[in-house]
Amino acid sequence: MAENNPERQSKINIAVTLDEKLIPEKIMWDATDSSVEGWKECRAMLLSMWDHKATSGLSIELWTKEMTVEEMNLFFFQTLMTLSDTFERATMNKESAGDMKEFAKSFFEKIKTKEKKTAL
Repeated sequence: MAENNPERQSKINIAVTLDEKLIPEKIMWDATDSSVEGWKECRAMLLSMWDHKATSGLSIELWTKEMTVEEMNLFFFQTLMTLSDTFERATMNKESAGDMKEFAKSFFEKIKTKEKKTAL
């Protein structure tokens, strides 16, 4: 990008520390537009991109060894709910977005039921 280009640019950086078996031990991220300065640690990340030339989705899914099943369950529920909101904003398809949210809620209820049975 040229220096005198008036376009605003934002950067997102991701750093992943791997163990000897190439399993993530630590995931750190930083973004120029983040409200909190500096690198932040997280236990899981999902990154999806659309390649319009190949008409194909690309994704990176990573989680650390410390990510618990309970955390992953909640993370996926929250992600599904956020995807529903994003889908609605992008397509204006409120009905299908509502269907997605209902699925996410049903999915989470089933997971919570299974967690309760496992805990017994």
